[in-house]
Amino acid sequence: MRPKKIILCVDDNEQDLSVMKFMLFTKGYKVISAIDGKEAMTVFAETPVDLVLADQTLPQMTGSQLLHRLKQMAPHVPMILLGDPQKMGGELHGADLLLHKRNCSSVELLEHIKARCTRKRGPRKGGSAPLPPAQPAVLAVAS
Repeated sequence: MRPKKIILCVDDNEQDLSVMKFMLFTKGYKVISAIDGKEAMTVFAETPVDLVLADQTLPQMTGSQLLHRLKQMAPHVPMILLGDPQKMGGELHGADLLLHKRNCSSVELLEHIKARCTRKRGPRKGGSAPLPPAQPAVLAVAS
């Protein structure tokens, strides 16, 4: 039996958070929840998480700001931001994926989560050893 993937869900709306937790739990994920950015950062620092799913509108800091901070702590953890891209304007986000919260179906969300939680085989892009410096090419010219 495979270990359950751990997902950190961050949303200040208790009803949305409850629905999200139930949906993910019934699909076999272990869900840890947080209602604000401060709590999420504490949980993230103490618990190994496979994916972060955050709402854009949070008290004290936006979801974008939260994901920027979490990416600094662990850049390899995939992060999904749920929000309204039009309301965000040109604000940069630290998420691997930005989904429109109200227009994204639960099936679509689960597909994105599954795709980002699967472990890729082979070396990680950022974790491989550096290549030795390239040697200058020497051309031999026959005369």
